[in-house]
Amino acid sequence: MKGVSELKAILGQQLFWNKARLDCFARMLLALMAVKTVNLREVALSFASKATVDSRYKRLQRFFALFTIDYTDLARWIFKLFFPSDKKVYIAIDRTNWYWGKSKINVFVLSIAHEGLAIPILWIMLNKAGNSNFDEQRKLINNFVKAFGKDCIQGILADREFGSGRLFAWLNKKKIPFYIRIKEGSQIKIHSKQKHWTAKKLFKNINPKECDYYINYVYVFGEKVRLAAGRSESGELMIIATNAEPKNAVPIYLRRWEIESLFQSLKGRGFNFENTHMIHPERIAKLMALLAVGFCWAHKVGEWCAEKKPIPMKKFKNQSRPQYSYFRYGLDRIREILLNAVSNGRRLRLFIRKLKPENHNMGACP
Repeated sequence: MKGVSELKAILGQQLFWNKARLDCFARMLLALMAVKTVNLREVALSFASKATVDSRYKRLQRFFALFTIDYTDLARWIFKLFFPSDKKVYIAIDRTNWYWGKSKINVFVLSIAHEGLAIPILWIMLNKAGNSNFDEQRKLINNFVKAFGKDCIQGILADREFGSGRLFAWLNKKKIPFYIRIKEGSQIKIHSKQKHWTAKKLFKNINPKECDYYINYVYVFGEKVRLAAGRSESGELMIIATNAEPKNAVPIYLRRWEIESLFQSLKGRGFNFENTHMIHPERIAKLMALLAVGFCWAHKVGEWCAEKKPIPMKKFKNQSRPQYSYFRYGLDRIREILLNAVSNGRRLRLFIRKLKPENHNMGACP
């Protein structure tokens, strides 16, 4: 397969692995882009090697069973691909989960909102079904703080699963801004009164497609916060708790949807994550590392190619929006080269260079 040596060279500059592991990862990554599935048998079929398919398949299994990945090094590389070191970012946290047989797969992901699709940075496996708890939430956010510091965090974005007094208290103590949705029926206490209200009562007069915020601090789950709210066109009320300025809390929170788009890209719209037959959490975490690199590579190629040849627009409900995401645009361009027997290897080398941080102005997208 074209591009293995170039890809190994760039991976080796960022991930300090031995040559055998770099070689395996590079070939897996190229195979993943070609076949668009994490099913190891399918990846093995496209894995560039003179060995038999069964031998390739066993090599892939050994990688996930035996190799140890430093996820902090990987996170720092991914961060550098997209953001300058002094960039302040919005972090979106959420879970993606499914069943394989009777086994529950539950991946808790920390991502950074960026250009409509969140960038995966860190993740932990939850060895259970259901929601994450405070200790797991604190661990994942702390992993980011240890790697990058808290000063680069412009805000934590999270859905109703994460609305809890313990998380609010910890984020307040750490002075980390947050924009977290709470349930309409959450009990609040207005400071100047001893009476408890439901959160939705404060915003009962909001009309569809409007936003508003409450001017005073309130207590939610025993913690001092500000509240903002918006009502959708269909009438659904969305209430956001924040320890920051509430005026723009609703549009800021809405960027949380970018992590949902990320999960869609990792699943049915991209690499079909749910097709894996793995059930061991530590192996799935390594598979997530492969997907994260593949996603970021496609996204960077898509951004670059869109600068040279803009993504076509389409109309949807009287609005114009890009026909493809940067991820899909880049993935299609990479696959076009990998699957086209007469394609120019030079184009693939140009695309591979997008995995080098701070690499700009490389000429026109072919």
